[in-house]
Amino acid sequence: MPQHFDAIVIGTGQGGSPLAVRLGKSGRKTAIVERDLFGGTCVNVGCTPTKAYVASARAAHVARHAAGYGVQVSGEVTVDLAQVKARKDRIIGQSRTGVEKWLRTAQNVSVFTGHGRFTGPRTLSITDHEGRVSDELSADEFFLNTGTRPVIPKVDGLERIRYYTNSTLLDLTELPEHLVIVGGSYIALEFAQVFRRFGSRVTVLVRSDRLLKREDADFAEAVQKVLAREGIAFRFMSEPVRIEPLHGDGSTAARVTCASGIPVEASHLLFATGRRPNTDDLGLDVAGVHVDPHGTVPVDGQLRTNAPGIWAIGDINGRGAFTHTSYDDYLIVAANLLDGGKRSVDDRIMASAVFIDPPLARVGLSETDVRQSGRAALIATMPMTRVGRAREKGETDGFMKALVDSQTKQILGATIYGVDGDEAIHTFIDIMTARAPYPTLQFAMHVHPTVSELVPTLLDSLKPLE
Repeated sequence: MPQHFDAIVIGTGQGGSPLAVRLGKSGRKTAIVERDLFGGTCVNVGCTPTKAYVASARAAHVARHAAGYGVQVSGEVTVDLAQVKARKDRIIGQSRTGVEKWLRTAQNVSVFTGHGRFTGPRTLSITDHEGRVSDELSADEFFLNTGTRPVIPKVDGLERIRYYTNSTLLDLTELPEHLVIVGGSYIALEFAQVFRRFGSRVTVLVRSDRLLKREDADFAEAVQKVLAREGIAFRFMSEPVRIEPLHGDGSTAARVTCASGIPVEASHLLFATGRRPNTDDLGLDVAGVHVDPHGTVPVDGQLRTNAPGIWAIGDINGRGAFTHTSYDDYLIVAANLLDGGKRSVDDRIMASAVFIDPPLARVGLSETDVRQSGRAALIATMPMTRVGRAREKGETDGFMKALVDSQTKQILGATIYGVDGDEAIHTFIDIMTARAPYPTLQFAMHVHPTVSELVPTLLDSLKPLE
């Protein structure tokens, strides 16, 4: 007979782990299943390691430009990638160990390691790395938090080389001579700047005619200008169609030919071309859970799947692909299931950031979104050169933009590309979440000297969107 639980959580990512602990505290007998590394994508191959690399890259960049601040650094500034990786591994290890210890000591929570797969609407088998069934479980409620994996496009000859993803690139201990990156969004640009600042030559192959297709063109152009100034090369309308190893099969060095016909030779090739939900091998068909052609599990506002008693949280549900959306999914499920709440993901105001330097952060609608909606709106923009904090730091690249509904005075969206923009955007996030009109923020007194203090000044310049 399967071991019975009130609830089973599959995956220990940013939504699954706190949900399991909360379910246990509520009195539910809870099991959580992890097939690989505790902490999920963010802790192991996502936010935590990449932002550790971003910090190392910034340190190198600041050191190279120290003379401009009156600080003398003798000798050439170089980067030891093995030491950068070791620092990253220490940070990951602390987080991963912390998550596992937290779960293993949580009240009413049992931890199982292995691959969980449905064998029926309310039953689950767990297999070890050799495919042997180690445990059989059953439950009244299931919560799926299995994350995503990189998508690799089909390219002629790709199987003959050793290529990299955002996960495997983090294993390098020697700097690539020439890193070629396929992709033009968050992951591609963060790695491009990091490895350029580490000392690698970097070329980015972009399938479309510009970067960051989900952002307004003016922000994408500003980002490209800054990255190009740092020495990153961009090739647009360049989708790889053929790859040839330069030093025999299995080599990391390759010649990449794009549809344009112009080849580029890479010492290392990174694909940052999207991600796919890990839903293929969960037995969801046996559980009666619907999955769309992209592997996404559709959910309602309360994050329930079509199958009674089964919820999907995190990247697999198509309601956001960020650590913060995954954690908010946990908060929504916990509020509704355990606290008698009526929260809905449909009410969530989306916010995100690209952690290049300076960062690009947005909440709500872009200018393009507002124009397409046809609604009457106000708009304001302001260059970061107006921000005293930016001038003091010598980092004046970028600008701010805000959009407001003309009738309701509600803030529709805001974007900040500039120093500390990933923090300053929260002034907008909080006001928008409170559904307060923009004068609430416009008349707020902010601390000087900060980036946020210029947000009221930005709103002072609102004018009709033409």
